[in-house]
Amino acid sequence: MPASEQQEDKTTASAGVQYSTTNIQVAGIDEPDFLKNDNKYAYILSQDKLTIIDAYPGDAAKIVAKVGLDVKGENLQNMFLNKDRLVVFYNDNTQRYAIPQYDYIPNPVYSPVTHAVIIDVSDKENPKVLKNYEAGGYYTGARMIGDYVYFISNSYVDYIHPMPPILRGASGIAITPDVYYFDNPEPNYNFNTITAFNIFSDEINSKTFMMGATGTLYVSNDAIYLAYQKYHPYYYDESYTKDRFFKAILPLLPDDIQVQVKSIDARNLDSSQKWAQISDLLQNTYNKMSENDKNALFDKIQKAIAEYDIKIQQDYRKTVIQKFAINNGAITYVSKGEVPGYLLNQYSMDEFGKRFRVATTSEYYGSQGITTANNVYVLDDSLIIIGGLEKVAPEESIYSARFMGEKLYLVTYQRIDPFFVIDLSGDTPKVLGALKIPGYSSYLHPYDDTHVIGIGKETKQNQYGGLKPLGVKIALFDVSDVTNPVTVDTFSIGGQGTDSEILSEPKAFLFDKEKNILSIPIFEQYYGGPVPLEGGIGESNSGSTTSGGDAGKPIGIVPPRYMPPNNWKGFYVFGVDPVKGFTLRGIVEHYNGTSYDYSFGSRSFYIDDSLYTVTSGLMKINDLSNIKNEINQIKLEDTGAIIKYLN
Repeated sequence: MPASEQQEDKTTASAGVQYSTTNIQVAGIDEPDFLKNDNKYAYILSQDKLTIIDAYPGDAAKIVAKVGLDVKGENLQNMFLNKDRLVVFYNDNTQRYAIPQYDYIPNPVYSPVTHAVIIDVSDKENPKVLKNYEAGGYYTGARMIGDYVYFISNSYVDYIHPMPPILRGASGIAITPDVYYFDNPEPNYNFNTITAFNIFSDEINSKTFMMGATGTLYVSNDAIYLAYQKYHPYYYDESYTKDRFFKAILPLLPDDIQVQVKSIDARNLDSSQKWAQISDLLQNTYNKMSENDKNALFDKIQKAIAEYDIKIQQDYRKTVIQKFAINNGAITYVSKGEVPGYLLNQYSMDEFGKRFRVATTSEYYGSQGITTANNVYVLDDSLIIIGGLEKVAPEESIYSARFMGEKLYLVTYQRIDPFFVIDLSGDTPKVLGALKIPGYSSYLHPYDDTHVIGIGKETKQNQYGGLKPLGVKIALFDVSDVTNPVTVDTFSIGGQGTDSEILSEPKAFLFDKEKNILSIPIFEQYYGGPVPLEGGIGESNSGSTTSGGDAGKPIGIVPPRYMPPNNWKGFYVFGVDPVKGFTLRGIVEHYNGTSYDYSFGSRSFYIDDSLYTVTSGLMKINDLSNIKNEINQIKLEDTGAIIKYLN
């Protein structure tokens, strides 16, 4: 459920009424994360530990349990929360022995395994493992719809010692799921296993499909879409050069030469003998031509070769999309489709009614260098392309995409940030309007039907004429006039050493329109003294300077003697108004020093009027009405306490 939606639960007296949850793409379809919460408790995964926090009320918040999972040193991936049960994912491997090809000594062969562990947390101080499902392959993604969890695991096909993925259900007995093969040849096959189970029963279903290695996942209420880059090696070998010669070069030669070349090629000779005769024929032809005629012919051939190379790359550089119908744990293969170009991420795909929409970037290599363009395609429910818009913003690449009903908001970037509004009310997409501003947005989030929030980077031209990224930039776009989108406000944070986890992980984003809260994790690396929290770092486009810490920090200037850079981590909390733009409500600092903690990501959520922020092994709880008012803080790591292992 999107973080902007509110949850209500008045059955628990000591619990909150309103609370936010994980920021997700599709309403009603939960996505796994390392932090989950309800209106009372927060659950956090870190390395091999699960920490359970009695989070509400904030002033009395405390850790009620910290337990370890026996996972052979592997880090836990992420989890779902459903009532009093958690589903925790982690990777493992199994070992067997096999003799390598043309060898005689058995060697260990390791096969990846994904674990889905169901944990009962009804007794917070004594959580218990109920089930441990195992599915062959590396964990690649999951979604939860109601009480059903769907997860995908992927493994290479060992052609010498083929071993289909194994599934272990609640009984622990190993079974082999049905393996399906399609009429879509791949240079290299992978086992892609989709496993579905009900959290509250023993119902489980698993199917394995041989295809390319899935990389991007989109899930609607009744379908799973697995996307991957079509891989066909673009070799400059004999096969490629021969095809190019006969398809691109030969048609430009004189007719009589074409006939003779084809006659030579039809003879019962090996390839070198054929080419020796064809080469002599071409050389004699060129010797009889004037210099001008020969140069004109060579120019035509060069252009034909360039066009041929691009066409070959268009055929090979495609994204494959496989569709599977789902219904209460049932999995049924539907169809396969292909679109030119590659996807940026899951937000480049969207299902709307009986249509599937995709935004891609095409990239071709030629004699003039790299050529890029962007495309939007509309596919039917069988994944057949029925409409498209190509060559949007040539020489740019997609940096963010957000489908919202009959509109697509698209940001491309190379030297400037074009923000496009694209109409998808019909099967033929068309650009309605565009706005160009400096910098770029890496994540787009709806504020309402006519406003979009963008999170990205500010940029500045360097001394060489190129562009360098600067601080984190948030922007509010007004798209009420689709032909003329405008920027309501922008707000910049920090300098060149500033970053935000949201730029690569949208789950770090917290926004709630009714609460008027926008929370953004910020990381900043700089040289100099402690970062000042008042004055200089953040500036809106209205020219008003707010809180921050760029003053007194000469980014990029190294002191005379080496000093380690300072690292600052925390959260910037804003209010958002569709007319006035952004108002900085406060800054929550979590860390300011020379070391750096890589074990924790950054997340924030709220319960009623308390804001919870987590990063750098620390949870802070602040008053939403006055962010400067810290209610409580909880140290999540290095407590020295004994960790109980699960029963």
